[in-house]
Amino acid sequence: MKKNIILVLSFLICLPILAQEKASETNVFKIVNPNYDLSPHTGMTKQHWKDAALYLLEGAFSYIHKLDDPMQFPKQPGVSYPKDESKVPTEKLEGLCRTLFVAAPLLKDNPNLVINNIKVADYYRYQMGLLINSASPSYIVPRSKNGGPNQNLVEFGALSVSMLIAPEILWDPLPQTEKDALAKTMLSYGDGPTVPSNWKFFNIFVMSFFKSKGYAVNEPLMLDYLQKSLDHYRGDGWYNDNPAYDYYSMWAFQMYGMLWSEYIGKQYYPEFAVKFENNFKDVKNNYPYMFSRNGEMIMWGRSISYRIGSIIPFPLMGFESDTKNTNFGWMRRISSGVLQQFLQNPDFMKDNVPTLGFYGAFEPAVQVYSCRGSVYWMGKAFVGLMVPDNNPFWTATENEGPWEKELEKDKVYNKFQKQSEILITDYPNIGAAELRAWCNAKVKDDWQKYRSTENYNRLSYNSAFPWQADGKNGEVAMNYVIKNSKKEWEAFRLYTFKKFEEGIYYRDVVLETNNNIQFNLADIPLSNGILRVDRNNSTDSIEMRLGHYALPKLDAEIKTTVKKIKGHQATIIDNGKYQLAMIPLLGWDKTEVVKAKDLHPVANESTVINLNHNFIPQKDNPEILATLMLWKKSGEKWTNDELLPVKKINYSKESNSVSILMKNGDKKTVQYN
Repeated sequence: MKKNIILVLSFLICLPILAQEKASETNVFKIVNPNYDLSPHTGMTKQHWKDAALYLLEGAFSYIHKLDDPMQFPKQPGVSYPKDESKVPTEKLEGLCRTLFVAAPLLKDNPNLVINNIKVADYYRYQMGLLINSASPSYIVPRSKNGGPNQNLVEFGALSVSMLIAPEILWDPLPQTEKDALAKTMLSYGDGPTVPSNWKFFNIFVMSFFKSKGYAVNEPLMLDYLQKSLDHYRGDGWYNDNPAYDYYSMWAFQMYGMLWSEYIGKQYYPEFAVKFENNFKDVKNNYPYMFSRNGEMIMWGRSISYRIGSIIPFPLMGFESDTKNTNFGWMRRISSGVLQQFLQNPDFMKDNVPTLGFYGAFEPAVQVYSCRGSVYWMGKAFVGLMVPDNNPFWTATENEGPWEKELEKDKVYNKFQKQSEILITDYPNIGAAELRAWCNAKVKDDWQKYRSTENYNRLSYNSAFPWQADGKNGEVAMNYVIKNSKKEWEAFRLYTFKKFEEGIYYRDVVLETNNNIQFNLADIPLSNGILRVDRNNSTDSIEMRLGHYALPKLDAEIKTTVKKIKGHQATIIDNGKYQLAMIPLLGWDKTEVVKAKDLHPVANESTVINLNHNFIPQKDNPEILATLMLWKKSGEKWTNDELLPVKKINYSKESNSVSILMKNGDKKTVQYN
């Protein structure tokens, strides 16, 4: 009897654990019947992309029980909106128009799709009717005569894209009175002012759609916005999003230009279509190198929560007239890899809806213009399903592109984007991609609180090491922090690019709150990490810190090891997946292993190596801060030559340069301007 009671109690104790495991297992997207012949790396085919879209849409429709239910989801605590009732109609509009990015390609394939006992096409058409029904809580007031651009313009631009790709489902069945009313409301926003960024495309799509349906539109304004959008182009596939470069500068601009050309431009404005298509051709030579060998995207820039939206240029390459020089197997491998990166992460979904964050909810990466439904902007990835089944994007055998043979181990590869001044670096030893890009925004001018933050101000961004937010106690990853006059740790953010020369990326930086704090920065990517050789030109005494990338705590405690190599100290941390090593060469006083909480997007606990220095200026004698920031996969042993690849390093005041002799015989000269 006693034995039976113990067994029953043991079972009851295990029940919550089993329930948690089951919840975790069912919370991620599963690939049913993977095809490893066509896709040896991911197993994913076009059908699995449809399955992934359905997985996301089913989560959204778990909130829909009748046609009147809005696409409104539980608010994530923090800075996201709505914070008052006035923003609720726009919140509902976002949920409606953005989930439609996921739904429209599925409806194109299956117009009778039913989810949660709701006919999906009927639902969206019904909800579109509520937008023009003044008695409905979802009613959107037309833009007033003197009204400026706002979020409604963005969402109506999104709605226009979906109506363009599936008009026979979303538009044609509507009564004429609803069509006319929608045209009036949507054109009130489309035929109006905009923001001088990628927003111009929202006006363009609204006006383009209604032109295609026979409505009178402000054609001169549309042509003006088209030309101004083209004027954002900077070469190598990059547009400038005024003033920033980020994922939007590539995937949003390029997606909009290509989709507009495919569905409108070729028919009505072929001269513009040709220009957008020519700009799109540059994508394949640069953008794919920003993803890891496993197809992982880098955490960088604003609107990080849109995640998988970053892949949309890859399937759209299938719309190009000349597909001979595109490695579609690599393009799909990257794209499916990104889908798996997020959809198979157990923290990605909460309440059946993607979180605002990177993997799970991560408040430092959330912007004030986002609501919970904003995340479905990622649904643009599934517009790629409009590429026909027999297109090489779907039929080519998956491969790893240049990672297989061209990118050799124990080497490092840089791709410099001249006009955008972006450096993309690939590291074959760990299969990671890294980038360095624009950041020059002051906190005092950054009213939306994102262009001056960690979203942009890190020294570099790496696919293997998502950025950690700064802590109030000086915890910093991949940046300098300076203790300012308020005794607060202030990160560098005002960078000015100087040049990329002989494998060295040069920038100058000044502290926002004190112009007397100035550095010349020099980044030298190595096969296993980065050599920093920075010159401190400051004229004020300062307390400073420099951080390596940070490691999240995974299954076990992060281990710390310290090794002495020829007078230098190497500090190594290991989380069971990666090792990070930091070796100060010149200028630093102290090395510290810093534990942090609630600052990392992967785990609540994390660890970073920081270097510390109290600087006292010497007249006409700038200080050199030289640092090795290295990495390896966990379980691999370090040799002394790997931890200390530098043989000699000397600063010459006369030539204003640092000469570096590596142990492998390579020579580098850091020549400051």
